[in-house]
Amino acid sequence: MVDLTEEERAAVTATMKRVALLMDEIGWQTAFADLTEAQVRALIEEAVESFREAMSDIAKANAPEIPF
Repeated sequence: MVDLTEEERAAVTATMKRVALLMDEIGWQTAFADLTEAQVRALIEEAVESFREAMSDIAKANAPEIPF
């Protein structure tokens, strides 16, 4: 089991929301085994990109202001 930080947990939550939107397009009733290669790739790419963006946004929000 991975011990996630609070920031990583927040990023996972943001990622879940974006992946869910993609699943709405694909159809929640679609079995994983029935997904096309393109659909699986799209889900993985969305998850990775969403997580990276969320972690970046969190880091920016937590960064101290530079006074110059």
